[in-house]
Amino acid sequence: MATDMSWMRERYEYLQSQGLEWNPPTLESASEPRCIMDGKEVIMLSSNNYLNLTTHPKVIQASIEAIEKYGAGSGSVRAIAGTLDIHLQAEKICAEFKEVEAALIYSSGYAVNVGLIPTLVKGHNDVIISDELNHGSIIDGVRLTKASRSVYSHNDMGELENILNNHKNSDRKLIITDGVFSMDGDIAPLDEITKLAEEHDAMIFV
Repeated sequence: MATDMSWMRERYEYLQSQGLEWNPPTLESASEPRCIMDGKEVIMLSSNNYLNLTTHPKVIQASIEAIEKYGAGSGSVRAIAGTLDIHLQAEKICAEFKEVEAALIYSSGYAVNVGLIPTLVKGHNDVIISDELNHGSIIDGVRLTKASRSVYSHNDMGELENILNNHKNSDRKLIITDGVFSMDGDIAPLDEITKLAEEHDAMIFV
């Protein structure tokens, strides 16, 4: 007997009735300042292609050369047979730029947050302390952990310090903040956060 999936149709129809059906716009050209979307020329204000590098001639040429050498993809995940030498070269350049020992490139910011945050804390006696305006993908990553959680008012260093004082006995303390906040464009006071983290033996995830 087939499983009754009528609830799915009912849920979909309910979302439709509430005007909540998602119909993402369709891009029909390169993502440039002016592009074609759903058959109309529009000004692009919602892309992450801030410097328009996706259509830079040198970037396009490098992409063509890479496809000719490696094909259209590795055909595997990085942990098995999907790590190309150009991945390692790019990570080396990133590490040198950041003046750190090593770097790891993820496919998206979302993948970083849901993949990395749960590895930094291990259990209920750890605490994650998060800015209230952190990106939604950070919140998703935090939800995947077993750590206790505290949220401090946006960029409020006094409140952050109070929370740290209240968690002196936690095993691992992880402060999470956006660097540049995605909705408002304001910048986290990383120098102050770093000072508090050092004083309270906490990690920082930016």
